Amino acid sequence: MADVVQYRLERMSDELDDLERRGLFSRPEIAEIVRRRRDFEYRLKRPSPLKQDFLAYIDYEKQVDALRNLRKRAILGEIAEKEREQEDEEGEGVEKKKKKKSKKWKKSISDIAGVLRILDIYRMATVRYKADLDLWFKYLEFCRLKKHGRMKQVLAQAIRYHPKVPGLWIYAAAWEFDQNLNVAAARALMQSGLRSCPTSEDLWIEYLRMELTYLNKLKARKVALGEDVKMLQRNKRDDDQWKEENKDLFMPLKEEQGSNSQEGDLEKGEELFLQQGALVLQTIYHGAIEAIPSSLSLRQRFLEILDVVDLANYDELKIEAMEDLKKNFSHDESYWDWIARLQIGGISNLKDLERSKVHSKLDRVVQVYEEALNVLPTAKMFSLSAKFWLDMMAPDGEDSVSPLSEIVNNQDFVSSIIKVFEKAESSGCLTSDLACQYLSFYLQIGGLDEARNLAKKLCSGKLSGAANLWILRSTIEIKWFTNKSPPINKDDMRFIFEFLKDVLTRLSISDTERLWLMALKVFSNNKGYFERLVKVLIVALGKVGGSYSGASVSSAVVNWVHQREGIQRARDTYKRFLSLPHPSVKLFRHCIELEANLGFLGDSCAIKCARKLYESALCIYPENRELWRDYYLMEKKVGTSESANAVYWRAKKIFKDTTLLNTDL
Repeated sequence: MADVVQYRLERMSDELDDLERRGLFSRPEIAEIVRRRRDFEYRLKRPSPLKQDFLAYIDYEKQVDALRNLRKRAILGEIAEKEREQEDEEGEGVEKKKKKKSKKWKKSISDIAGVLRILDIYRMATVRYKADLDLWFKYLEFCRLKKHGRMKQVLAQAIRYHPKVPGLWIYAAAWEFDQNLNVAAARALMQSGLRSCPTSEDLWIEYLRMELTYLNKLKARKVALGEDVKMLQRNKRDDDQWKEENKDLFMPLKEEQGSNSQEGDLEKGEELFLQQGALVLQTIYHGAIEAIPSSLSLRQRFLEILDVVDLANYDELKIEAMEDLKKNFSHDESYWDWIARLQIGGISNLKDLERSKVHSKLDRVVQVYEEALNVLPTAKMFSLSAKFWLDMMAPDGEDSVSPLSEIVNNQDFVSSIIKVFEKAESSGCLTSDLACQYLSFYLQIGGLDEARNLAKKLCSGKLSGAANLWILRSTIEIKWFTNKSPPINKDDMRFIFEFLKDVLTRLSISDTERLWLMALKVFSNNKGYFERLVKVLIVALGKVGGSYSGASVSSAVVNWVHQREGIQRARDTYKRFLSLPHPSVKLFRHCIELEANLGFLGDSCAIKCARKLYESALCIYPENRELWRDYYLMEKKVGTSESANAVYWRAKKIFKDTTLLNTDL
């Protein structure tokens, strides 16, 4: 190992000498660089070097190279400043000095050694971690930025190891297309990627975009040559504006003759461009749907591209795609929702339209959703329909204002949403989730009384066993009584308690944890009802045992009792919970923490109680390593060495792995 590291360090001598000779680094700095590189090299020569070792070495070398570039520019700036001063003073000999400067600062080994070393480290890292895609992409990105000529080689290696990763094929084709300006190679890569990953939607879409972009580049070249042709983009004011906004699309006029055999045909006229674009889209579209026949999103993305390009036979292509969608996806709720939203395009696009046009678009949306509900009367379809109208009324949340408020009356949206929910209820498609959305909508528009009556109706019908509906109804009842103008009287408190008791006993404690905490908060200032609620909780916990949710509620009860009535009443309360069958570790830990905190403040009785709790917990959970460790640490803090050793040896008898035990304790 040492010989290999020394050999690699000796190979850096020419680079380091050049850095010192040019004045970029001092001798102590070079010594520090050698020391750091030696440390990194030894790390990489370990039997199993870590990925982080390679990345740390790369980061260090990038910092050194960046500092070298910074100092080089500073020195060149100083030299240029001196030359300007001499030129002002003498006024002659400038050309001769420029030649000397260029000779002094011509490219040397120190200018390229840093990049070569980083590339070599990346190579070793990818050999060691071939399956790490993130590492490969970092390697590729560094090659792209430095343009050192290794990009093709690295791309080939990455694709050879990961032929089923669509992102690599897209990255390689994009580099060939944008950086290397080789359309034929980019097209070949895309086609190879589609053979390896035929079910990748991203590959098909990017392949289509690449071909259409290439057609636009050909047309952009004709614009640059002064020929009056129209771009493939729709709704452009003029070609000059398009040309100014899309400078990156212009390619050099010198292009490989064999890159595209159809270029001569494409340049015959504008109509040939439109026909060629239509042919490209149609060919790729048919290949894509044949490879992925069950993908709705693929067809949607193709239609989005079709809407923004100007092609021959545009209407026929769109009609064909839409008919294909309806034929294959009329049984999918997402298809109908997408078709409905397609009628308006976007909410922001409606603000600038006339009132009649907006109403016309909304009428078409209503027709689409009505047809969808006739074909697919499902809960998901009703939910998507309601969500659309909710988005129209409040696009950015409950408190937002619709941008159409000046065009369409907000009450029209409210009535549309209520009609959707009522139709779902009448058709028997109202699920518990949809019912909760129904109630939440009433709460959103301030209809607390309507929400209360509706919740009562739904909970007494087919959805009487829905836990989320009962919880929402309980929230509504509490909110209704809280918002009453007269103060809550005894009868109201009795009604709320009986109602919550009925709900909490009806449902499991795991489903009603939040409702238990809400009920405890409501009755926390009423000792009588609070005690009765605790009794109901004890009965519920006795049925389920030591569940996680039950421990959370029990811990909350202990905290409330401790804050209001003191530690003695809290001890009586947690003893009642711990006497139930199979109390949870979480509850034991909470009670122990409560006693230990008091013990650390000097309460000797609290330490005794904490020991009893530890002993009780370890009787039920003798193999819980965390409990043994915490018990031992507590004895070390507040007990004696004898008591701490006693806990240690008891734990050691249970756990045979003494090494791990010593680590923990």
